[in-house]
Amino acid sequence: MLTIYEVSHFVGLHPDMIRRLFMLGLIDPRVEEPDMLFEDSVVTRIDKIMRLKSDLGINLAGCGLILDLLDRIDRIERRLLYYELKYDDLEKGFARKF
Repeated sequence: MLTIYEVSHFVGLHPDMIRRLFMLGLIDPRVEEPDMLFEDSVVTRIDKIMRLKSDLGINLAGCGLILDLLDRIDRIERRLLYYELKYDDLEKGFARKF
């Protein structure tokens, strides 16, 4: 778990910007009170947000939408892989019976 100051240091942003990202719902602390604590993965998420913002000129609301959609795509791809593996297992089991 990382404090807001550690996150700030790792991503090179002022703690106030980290708080702003939290207030906009772009990042979620694991613990809010009394001091926010974040999982390590928030560093990667903030890096993605800042790249979208600086490289593509996307506003913070747009960054949130893009990251949410990318997360959904990732979950769908993992689910698809799971079902593909299940299907392969069933197909192999069926082939052994004949």
